[in-house]
Amino acid sequence: MISPPSKLHGEDRRLALIDELRAQAAETSLAEFKENYDEPAKIGRLISGISNAARIAGQDAGYVVWGVRDADHAVVGTTFDPATAKHNGQPLEFWLNKQLRPGIAFAFQALKHLEGRVVLLKVPAAPNAPVEFERTAYDRIGSATPRLADNPDRQRALWDQLRSTAWETDVAQPFLDEAEVLARLDVESYFKLLDLPPPENAQRTLSVLEQEELITPDAGGKWNVHNLGAILLAKDLRDFQPSLARKAVRFVAYDGDGRTATVTHREGFFRGYASGFEALNAHVNTLLPAREDGESPIREARTLVPPVAVREVANALIHQDMTVSGAGPTIELFRNRLEITNPGTPLVVPERFIDFPPRSRNETLASLMRRFGLCEEMGTGVDKVIAAAEQERLPPPEFRAEANATRTILFGPRRFAAMTTEERRRACYQHTVLRYLDGNRMRNA
Repeated sequence: MISPPSKLHGEDRRLALIDELRAQAAETSLAEFKENYDEPAKIGRLISGISNAARIAGQDAGYVVWGVRDADHAVVGTTFDPATAKHNGQPLEFWLNKQLRPGIAFAFQALKHLEGRVVLLKVPAAPNAPVEFERTAYDRIGSATPRLADNPDRQRALWDQLRSTAWETDVAQPFLDEAEVLARLDVESYFKLLDLPPPENAQRTLSVLEQEELITPDAGGKWNVHNLGAILLAKDLRDFQPSLARKAVRFVAYDGDGRTATVTHREGFFRGYASGFEALNAHVNTLLPAREDGESPIREARTLVPPVAVREVANALIHQDMTVSGAGPTIELFRNRLEITNPGTPLVVPERFIDFPPRSRNETLASLMRRFGLCEEMGTGVDKVIAAAEQERLPPPEFRAEANATRTILFGPRRFAAMTTEERRRACYQHTVLRYLDGNRMRNA
């Protein structure tokens, strides 16, 4: 596992970013320069305006820099100290936080520039609704900060961006140089899965990753790795933001039928979903208990559940709600069944998984996994799981929507007489839908 960037590393990035902002010809909607402390209400309006403008522009954040002269962008230093500044007897940051809705993780940082002391304020893009200051949403157009409602076209553009904003585009790790990007991402797997020859040099490799929007340029000639790049191709998810490590697939095997049984295997799969998928699939299949097909003329050993059903775990990976914090996919192997639990409630009711047109929260992730040949977007993954269970004469799979999670249960063999009434009804329902989708009718047999 690679060590995270040091505090000094972060300061280097901020200083490089300030110099790139200063190099612009004039203030923009995402960059404001000030020499010294301004009234708190103006700062609040700036935060609202820059946050909303950043989302409209499809950027992660905008910035305010104190200690830089607006006229020529020269560093002149500042006496502004956000750590000690107060308003109405309250710390400035605390007061600003109370006035902003929805809350955003804006951050002040005092820095020692070669030419003087500066303060950088990073303003994240609006998360899920326009950011308001004192119940009014603002915008940034050039160096002006008007009310958002005064420009309906900009307001509509903001809502369009908010509806399409995806987790995949957030930054998993900023300010990495060329060697660090290639050390953290399994680029060999990317080209192997797409059956493409690897580029002749590192620059071309990074260009391809940039075209896929897995990485984007950062300040000072460095790179940002996006969540999409990390979750798919990480050599180790722990090399990125802590929230990414929690998206690793967790596998647990029990020596019994319940969670109180002895745990025989426990493992976290910290490789990216694409680069580590075959290893995950092979690991689960290796541990599946074997069973004999007693009804076949030739005694044949088969696994507890069909391998094709296990492989459909890829659909669980791509359909999870990535915004659920502190949770990732879990695969649990019991003596009589396999359970796959996914963060987030499903986008459609579980009874319609089998026939509903495909929908995904993570469209770019799903598209790339399809191109890698690891899943499909045709909406037939559930159909294949059910058909495989029928062919193997297994109880019907169960799909549940639980508290902020989706659970798929694949059952091992059980005599028909031992199936519950609910399972028999579910088997008939699933078989009927499969027949209907194939253009056939249900028969009593």
